[in-house]
Amino acid sequence: MNGSMISAMVSMNGLQQKLDIMSDNIANMNTVGYKRKEASFEDLLTNAKEQPSAFKEPGRLSPMNYTQGWGTRLLGIRPDLTQGPLQETGNQFDIAIAGDALYQVQTPEGTAYTRNGAFQLSLQSDGTARLTTSDGHPVLGDNDQPIVIPPNRSIRVNADGTLDAIAQDGTAATFGKLKLVQVTRPSLLSSVADNLYAVADGVNVEDVLRTVTAGEGNDISLRQGFLEQSNVDLTTEMTELINVQRAYQLTSRALSSSDTLMGMANGLRA
Repeated sequence: MNGSMISAMVSMNGLQQKLDIMSDNIANMNTVGYKRKEASFEDLLTNAKEQPSAFKEPGRLSPMNYTQGWGTRLLGIRPDLTQGPLQETGNQFDIAIAGDALYQVQTPEGTAYTRNGAFQLSLQSDGTARLTTSDGHPVLGDNDQPIVIPPNRSIRVNADGTLDAIAQDGTAATFGKLKLVQVTRPSLLSSVADNLYAVADGVNVEDVLRTVTAGEGNDISLRQGFLEQSNVDLTTEMTELINVQRAYQLTSRALSSSDTLMGMANGLRA
């Protein structure tokens, strides 16, 4: 009975973590550039047991040996980087990625990555204007430096990520290019605050990400005036939520049954 209680308790803890992840997905279904999280689980130690010889009776149909499991635990959380729907906004600083890639931005904690292309013009103390995220993090160009917008110019974003400054007379001049990276091992990409991703300390960045150029041997392109919406599908999440809740309920019932049986055993008199 102790084994069944331990197995139920461990499984309930894993299911609770799964519920928390799904709740986070549902809460961010309207967040621009949000990628749903997926949880993976693994079985804990499984023991092979053998019944005593006294259990071997004529006509016994069930096998003598059996396995005893100890529940499951959360193995890891990885982002689902599939493409979300693109919504037109008409804002020149809204830039969506069509394809498998991420923007690279600079935060106080270090380099981070995002799919959220809701950028803005941010004036600096030196009088320059930078392209930043909605939280003020500078967006990096292909030279790994923040992108500085020329004064009194509108910008045009080409499909390959190059940036053109458009003067009032219509003349254009290229002044930079957005840096794009592609994830090769999503399981090593950690989700951090403000809808950003980062590579954990101690992990080689080249093992997780690689720099890509839009349109060069891939189907990646940039769309100015568009924003990528969340890839969370409410119907799928609610269906999975019901399944997890049922599994949690059954596991809770198993825990209660084990506790009842233990109480009955303690109440027996010789």
